[in-house]
Parts: sequence; structure tokens; C-alpha cells
Amino acid sequence: MPRIVADTERCQSYGACLTAAPEVFDVDEDAEHVVLLRESVPDSERAGVDEAVEACPMQALRLVEG
Repeated sequence: MPRIVADTERCQSYGACLTAAPEVFDVDEDAEHVVLLRESVPDSERAGVDEAVEACPMQALRLVEG
């Protein structure tokens, strides 16, 4: 199962990930960076997570297989 890695140093809280996969991503209460609601990605959520990774303007998200 792939795992999500978020680079909170790069994240600028644009929220594209929230739009693509709100069940997986959130923004911290200060709206400073992404918060992962889960790290492992089940097949049922893979399409939304793939979209979130592609949509991130800061390229702060990536998937790691295994």
C-alpha cells in the first residue's frame, strides 16, 4: 500500500489537496501547512490522492510505494 509523504516546509496551504481528497488531507489550525489524516492510501482513495499530489502547486506531496 502506498504511503503519503508531506513536506511541510514546502507547503503553502493552497488547499488543492483538500479539494481532491478531503478524507485524507487537512490544514492545521493556523493554516500553515498540510496535515495528513492518514499516511497509508487504500485503493479506494488512490485516485483522489493521486489528484492531490498532482494538484499541489508547491509539490509538497508525494507517494512512496511499499
